[in-house]
Amino acid sequence: MSDRAEQPDFDVATIMGGLYGDGIIGAKRAFDPAWADRLHDDVLALFREAVQRPGGAVGRGPNRYYVEIHPEEIRGFVDLATHPWVTAVSAAILGADYRIVEIGFDVPLPGAAYQPWHRDFPSPDATLTGRRLNSLAFNLTTVDVTPEMGPFEIAAGTQWDVPEGFEHGMFPPKALYPRYESRAQQKLAQRGDISARSALTIHRGTPNRSSVPRPALVLGVDAPDARNAERHDLQLTRAYFEQLPGSLKSHLACRIVDALEPIAQAHTIEGLVMGEA
Repeated sequence: MSDRAEQPDFDVATIMGGLYGDGIIGAKRAFDPAWADRLHDDVLALFREAVQRPGGAVGRGPNRYYVEIHPEEIRGFVDLATHPWVTAVSAAILGADYRIVEIGFDVPLPGAAYQPWHRDFPSPDATLTGRRLNSLAFNLTTVDVTPEMGPFEIAAGTQWDVPEGFEHGMFPPKALYPRYESRAQQKLAQRGDISARSALTIHRGTPNRSSVPRPALVLGVDAPDARNAERHDLQLTRAYFEQLPGSLKSHLACRIVDALEPIAQAHTIEGLVMGEA
């Protein structure tokens, strides 16, 4: 059985309608579950290593962490970055010259609590003034998500909200929470699914009441005018980069290094207000 499931043609209007409307779309069974199982093994091994290293895992709230990684540390990076749905969505929203700027994973452990509603970073002028999305986040679960695992929750359509009263441009005042709760959608993704969203759409993690972690891979992609690469440090060794498909090389905003260096995570959230629910 192939790791990559058959996919239909991708309609640009449907892609744009979903991401400019609700702010999130998905591709069910984009990969075989066995592919996701291998990713799960890699992610948990990297998490165990990261928590032993100062700055290796950064807080996203109680019992919740984010780890930025190197592409060559996981099996399947090329599969993901060249998946027809990922490339079609990236080109439709961000243009033909889109750039991959980040890869990492979130791990809500058992006992993770509600996050405050938030954006992942402040809205750029391209969105606030130009009404254009210039970045996307692709997410892949490594487990079949159940309601007890603390599903990702997103307030549909809020990527366009003006950030009046938002702390750090990211955290809305609690007076707006009823609006988000009225628009909330919980996502029970399954192994092999991919979602794409605007990281500006207001969202939060919910409590993980299960006995297992719920890892989710994150692939960050920018339009040429976006500046999210400044928050990250995508590195590839020269040997790994040289064996990549040429069609992928042109979409990587990365440093080519002789040996991988530990990533100093520059995009912290817990240090702001993420610890408050």
